[in-house]
Amino acid sequence: MSLPKQVVVSGGFDDLKSGDLRFLEEAAKLGELTVLLWPDQTIQKLTGKPPKFPLAERKYFLNAVRYVGHVAEAEASADFNSLPKIFHAHIWADGETTANEARQKFAAENKIVRRVFSTNELNSFPEPPTMLSAPDRKKVVVTGSFDWFHSGHVRFLEEVSTLGDLFVVVGHDANIRLLKGQGHPLLPEAERRYVVGSIKFVKQVLVSSGDGWLDADPEIKKIQPDIYAVNEDGDKGGKREYCEKLGIEYLVLKRTPAPGLPARSSTNLRGF
Repeated sequence: MSLPKQVVVSGGFDDLKSGDLRFLEEAAKLGELTVLLWPDQTIQKLTGKPPKFPLAERKYFLNAVRYVGHVAEAEASADFNSLPKIFHAHIWADGETTANEARQKFAAENKIVRRVFSTNELNSFPEPPTMLSAPDRKKVVVTGSFDWFHSGHVRFLEEVSTLGDLFVVVGHDANIRLLKGQGHPLLPEAERRYVVGSIKFVKQVLVSSGDGWLDADPEIKKIQPDIYAVNEDGDKGGKREYCEKLGIEYLVLKRTPAPGLPARSSTNLRGF
């Protein structure tokens, strides 16, 4: 049996968005995916300003993405239009905004196939696949808007997934506006569902079909979870009483970042 092709993508991946995740998903279909992650100094050099998120936080997020096999840190002195030879890359994947002649020339000289994805190839957000749930594992459900997705969300999902197979119910657009007001959500429900489903700790993502703080009631009754987990901000709206009525264990987790990373909240990042 032949070994999978080695695929490399390179970039800063600062403030990861749905388009970045779509790019990583498509690149991973070509073979085993490695991300060559630029350090803070390289981003500063290219953009004239420091990254929004430091290297350690960007690396943590990327390592949680289900399409990524490995994340390697580029040297600060490395040329961002070339690849270290230690990668033995078969394919160097790129997007339209980062592709250039220098990269094309390097790939040709080193017999590396170039695959440049157009914006049109990445402008849809397919429903995330449902991962198989283990019959002997507890089912855990979490709910929320997951609008500006960040490392704090990743950490919460990582922690909750240690309790059992994780199911996420993303709030539908109309209900998010009802609860949070105009300007919310920033992203439509299909896009938010896709982003959450890109995280390897998640088994399945659904969009809610109810209303109010318990908008996920129809989905929860379908999933039949053993545990409903929320962070401290989400401990409201009658969720505790709801779980008592249905015999579901209710857990409130403290909002704690991954070790060494700063605390993040969607409100602070969003600005409103």
